[in-house]
Amino acid sequence: MPDAPDATTGADGDGDSDGLTVGQVAARFGVTVRALHHWDETGLARPSLRTAAGYRLYTPTDRERLHRVVVYRELGLGLDDIRTVLDDPAEDVPGALRTQRARITERIERLQLLGAGLDRMIEAHEHGLLLTAEQQTEVFGPAWNQDWPAEAHDRYGDTAQWQQYAERSAARGPEEWRTVTEATTALDRALGDAMAAGTPPDSPEANHLVERHREVFAAYFPLTRRMQVCLARHYETDPAFTAHYDTVHPGLATWFRQCVDASARAHGIDPETAGWE
Repeated sequence: MPDAPDATTGADGDGDSDGLTVGQVAARFGVTVRALHHWDETGLARPSLRTAAGYRLYTPTDRERLHRVVVYRELGLGLDDIRTVLDDPAEDVPGALRTQRARITERIERLQLLGAGLDRMIEAHEHGLLLTAEQQTEVFGPAWNQDWPAEAHDRYGDTAQWQQYAERSAARGPEEWRTVTEATTALDRALGDAMAAGTPPDSPEANHLVERHREVFAAYFPLTRRMQVCLARHYETDPAFTAHYDTVHPGLATWFRQCVDASARAHGIDPETAGWE
């Protein structure tokens, strides 16, 4: 008896009075023919009849079992669990469903957390800093300009460094940013003290501070030595940065740029040709 022709109709075009073909059942129950074949092969839901031409036919009883398979599958039960529910008289069906309900609840909670994380990541990419105005003032101090994050996004929003910064920012709240701020303030103080002590820019002590600057700055994005050269020049030429460093120690931006240049040379980098890379 042939087994290959899984046509969507029976020998007479509509199946017989008791059975529906594989194609008809697939359409009625919203499942694939491939799934029906698999359930047939594994004995989960088999058609009981065949036409003279060898077409599989699902009787009303077959379709009732298939309906139950589809219902439990839509509830998330695995095929082995469905088989147990349908075939094991001793199975605690309500208990099995409660177990599945608990699994779904856990999955929903994970998805909700994932959704919240995605929302924060989207906002971080669009705005950078995920702190309220009050939190920004509390964390960064009264001199903080709340327009700076938007200006930074407008200027750097299409760069890889902004993406790296956003990824870090999405995971930070006020306490994490306070830790970053404290590390930056401590570094500024150490730089000012070193300059006040007359530390030569090409000394091991100055080089240690240059390395420390790269570590602290990594809170925003990874900083290569060449990028650090460019950043130090920006500190020296940008009025806002220069004013900030002058409050720590007059001329500190220039001294730090000299330290970075000396460190770059020690690592085989020409500061005059270093680019943002």
